[in-house]
Amino acid sequence: MLTMVYVTLFTISALLLLAFIFFYTANYMAQQTDATIEAEIAGLEERYKVDGLTGLTRLINERIAHKRTGSELILLADQRFNALVGNLNRWPDASETPDGWLNFKLEDKGWGKGEIHSARARRFRLVGGFHLLVGRDLHDLEMSKRAIAKTLSSSLAVAAVLALIGGLTMTRSLIRRIEAINQTSNEIMNGDLSRRIPTNHTGDDFDQLSENLNHMLDRIEMLMEGVRRVSDNIAHDLRTPLARLRNHLDEVLKQNTKSGGDTECIEQAVQEADELLSTFNALLRIARIEYENRVEHFTFVELGDLVHNVVELYEPLIEEKGQQLDVYLSPGTQVHVDQELLSQAIANLLDNAIKYTPRNGCIEIHVTSNQSQVQLVIADSGPGISLAERSKVFQRFYRLESSRSSPGNGLGLSLVYAVTSLHNLDLKLESNNPGLRVILNFPALQHTPQKFAAFS
Repeated sequence: MLTMVYVTLFTISALLLLAFIFFYTANYMAQQTDATIEAEIAGLEERYKVDGLTGLTRLINERIAHKRTGSELILLADQRFNALVGNLNRWPDASETPDGWLNFKLEDKGWGKGEIHSARARRFRLVGGFHLLVGRDLHDLEMSKRAIAKTLSSSLAVAAVLALIGGLTMTRSLIRRIEAINQTSNEIMNGDLSRRIPTNHTGDDFDQLSENLNHMLDRIEMLMEGVRRVSDNIAHDLRTPLARLRNHLDEVLKQNTKSGGDTECIEQAVQEADELLSTFNALLRIARIEYENRVEHFTFVELGDLVHNVVELYEPLIEEKGQQLDVYLSPGTQVHVDQELLSQAIANLLDNAIKYTPRNGCIEIHVTSNQSQVQLVIADSGPGISLAERSKVFQRFYRLESSRSSPGNGLGLSLVYAVTSLHNLDLKLESNNPGLRVILNFPALQHTPQKFAAFS
């Protein structure tokens, strides 16, 4: 696309330049022809004034004696425009322009093959009522114009080819530089903040842009590292005293239980400490997923088997809530993933589905595959998520309930988003009418005929 724009602009510029050269040259040649005719008229007029009609006639005969036809046209006519002497047999049948010029056609004057040439002449009236016509056969001028036009057209074609070659060369170089920036940007977006855009050390605009972007990335990496370090330190520093507090409360709870004291407040404090520890652990886990490149932990696993293992863990909770679970697993669903992280993400999605699906509601899990992708769908019959909030639920600590009265810390879907980003998966939230459908698309690694197995 960039090459075509460059070639088009260059060709249009060259076309305008060559058109200017052509019209300027053609106009100059026409002006020279008119000037020559004017000079010849002046010479013949001078001869007429000196030698009269006899001397003028003799001069005209001398000019046309050696060559009956040629580029010079001369005709002397009487008062009624009857030809007296010259190389034209009659006065041209053409209208005269206001400035005295006649443009007419010359028919077969000995050129052969019935050729018709254009001619241009000027009429001059002599004393005594005689008419003198002096002009030029424009055939040579027109042939010169055609030769110039042909030469300029060939030059334009050559210029277009050179522009195409130059455009391809420049575009290829430009695309290489842009591709290097895009590749580095993708690696940075995938979590490698240490990557930098390569430079050619030429000092050109792309080098200056790359250097500025690298300085910006240095600054961003430093700020991100500072935020991560502060967050990790806060989480670690608070997790330790919270763990000690929880252990102390557990000891007090055991002592009060043995002595028969009131344990309700202590049990509530232990529960609150557990929730705080769970929140800090989730934050640390998300931070590790986002800032650590864990591709070395990726392995080939059967997605259907992975989902089946997660479902087995949650079956008792589903039965306790009186919900119906339908699972459809297709074979040939091998994917390349971090098994531990993906299991946690699927567990979080299933936990959310169980949490928001009402009693006697239905939860469905589908694992299917085709030649292009493997798909995991978890659908429930709960209240669902409005379209306006679907892009917000992956933010940390975001809760659909403004009162935040229900259990949870708003980090479950944040962890799911971090895992899917690490795996470059396509994550979609859609309406299940009623409820929510969560769709995860994996690149397919193996395809076998789909044979569904269902259990509930």
